[in-house]
Amino acid sequence: MFRALTPTSIHPPFSAYSHGAAIETPARIVFCSGQLGIAADGAIPPDCEGQARLCFENIRAVLAEAQMSLANVVRINAYVTDRKHLPAYMEVRNALFADPLPASTLMVVAGFARPEFVVEIEAIAAAAI
Repeated sequence: MFRALTPTSIHPPFSAYSHGAAIETPARIVFCSGQLGIAADGAIPPDCEGQARLCFENIRAVLAEAQMSLANVVRINAYVTDRKHLPAYMEVRNALFADPLPASTLMVVAGFARPEFVVEIEAIAAAAI
């Protein structure tokens, strides 16, 4: 449905993502708002790995409303509050996605609206219509 774009003329990705993603057919596109690591009951894991897992589970639930899955994700934007959270976030992300890998951006930010959150993830997904 989409094609990963990783030209050999530029430095390869630093991790499991593509430099770009081309949607090859007419598609339905879903834009997921930034998801935080909070469960339906309000529980918030204390660590980045737990929060990242919940972020992706929340994204999975949003996509399911559009009859899509994480396999339809073509773009991820992720934000963490400290460089120390990068490995935990990337471990969770890398376990969930396979070829073709979505395009991805990861940024370190000063914080979120509530201090207990350490990661927020947005996603864009596409499915053939």
